[in-house]
Amino acid sequence: MKDLLTKGSIPILLGTGGVGKTTIAAALALAGASAGLNTAVITVDPSERLRDALGLARLGGQPTRIGARQLAVAGLDPHLQLSAMMLDVSGAWDSIIERFVAEPATRRRVFDNPFYKSLTSEFAGAEAFAALQRLYDLHQAGSFELEIVDTPPASHSFEFLQTPARLARLLDSRTARWLFTPSLSAGRIAMKVASEAARFVVRELERFAGSNVLSTITDFFAAMAESMDAIIDRLQKTEALLHSPAVKFVMVTTAEPDRIMQARELLAQMDAEGLKLSAIVINRFLDERTFQESARLARERSAAADSVERPLSHLAEISELRASMAKDGTEANGFGRLVHHFEEYRERTLAEIERVAAFARELPKGVRLAIAPEIEAGVRDLAALSRVAGYLTSGIGMLKGLEVAAREVTA
Repeated sequence: MKDLLTKGSIPILLGTGGVGKTTIAAALALAGASAGLNTAVITVDPSERLRDALGLARLGGQPTRIGARQLAVAGLDPHLQLSAMMLDVSGAWDSIIERFVAEPATRRRVFDNPFYKSLTSEFAGAEAFAALQRLYDLHQAGSFELEIVDTPPASHSFEFLQTPARLARLLDSRTARWLFTPSLSAGRIAMKVASEAARFVVRELERFAGSNVLSTITDFFAAMAESMDAIIDRLQKTEALLHSPAVKFVMVTTAEPDRIMQARELLAQMDAEGLKLSAIVINRFLDERTFQESARLARERSAAADSVERPLSHLAEISELRASMAKDGTEANGFGRLVHHFEEYRERTLAEIERVAAFARELPKGVRLAIAPEIEAGVRDLAALSRVAGYLTSGIGMLKGLEVAAREVTA
């Protein structure tokens, strides 16, 4: 993962909602800053807990520097250059209009248009568009050496990658411009809607922005006529940035069966689109104690240390509890329920290791794999975020050893 956190790099995190993308994005940003890079992270609206972890009372649409005092309290170098900003969806759209629509009255006409309001708040790619525009602005300004993007939650994260091209195709549609030319009368518009091509455009527009009356769409295209080419050019440049060597896609997932399945689907879609995945983060994999012990033993093995210890020894001990209780006659004293809890933990851990190891073997050549454990108390401060960053960039290859140890425990 350290290889991705280099000057000029733009790691973009992908993954469905609920896998911890925002936390991983913030942790990678901290790792980048700790490597001496002036770093910015663009997050979706983070939880209050994560804002507290960053040491910020609030986040806005402009980068906010993490203070030296907060860094020092967490035991970090107070001179780290780390900034964070929250995604402002409506603000990103409005700034594009303000930049490319020169006439104030025309801008107001666009801002008040129901189609524009729906387009900027309701269609599936609104947040993705906003994130990409802020990324484009930051990258063009050159204020930061490393920019990390936490993609918005979506039914499928691939929507984030598809949004610029889809929106550019829609707004650049010759049929749309022909259909919604201001000089057309209402009667002629109605006649043209009868054509199959025109009906397709209307359906696509309404799919993006909800069901709107035709007149609001017509008024939007009329107001935007002079600036549409500039906006489309901006979208195409954003699309080009997504495909540039600077962008490094990082998928975040967890070890649950449905999440692994979604990760496989995303890999296939990216391959079909010609987009290369750089790394995968398995987040919240194992509890922190098991992770730390396994990492320690992996380091010892890599250093050729003579150690008789094996990973997952505590799971093997759980296997012996039931037999010991039966022998001692303590199973009926209420301890049976506690042991059952331990047994469930054991089976869940072994199943996770098996799933993740199988998934890792399927990964395309060159895709890096990083692992972060479940932080028991949650990521509540910069110190905890720093621990996550350390896990992600440790470079410890412990998965193979875990898989071997899991087989021994099962046997």
